[in-house]
Amino acid sequence: MRAPPKQMAAVLTLPGIKRFEHFVKVVADRQALWGLYRDGWALAAADDGATVFPLWPAEEYAEVCASNEWSGYEPRSITLSDFIEVLLPKLQQDGVLPGVFFTPASKGVTPSADELKSALEAELQKY
Repeated sequence: MRAPPKQMAAVLTLPGIKRFEHFVKVVADRQALWGLYRDGWALAAADDGATVFPLWPAEEYAEVCASNEWSGYEPRSITLSDFIEVLLPKLQQDGVLPGVFFTPASKGVTPSADELKSALEAELQKY
């Protein structure tokens, strides 16, 4: 289920914390999230130089970010269970921050792996 263009435009202009909240709700609801992939996952750098793993709540949001340094990358889904049980611990072990909801105009929010896991688990408790 793709977001209508008007909704997409509105969400993409939200401040980072509001995009983070939207991300958590949508991911908990759909039980999936998205990254960009081409011979490996797309990565970014935080302002302090930390490595960041960009994530989106839906394919279409990842798709609009597949340009410039991520040109040629394609959206790839990750199940929520795989993310929480496998990928998030691996990111934490490797010192990579999750990058929640990048947009073409701004970097994503970079919570710690524990903060993102807690937010997702709190949202899942509502279901």
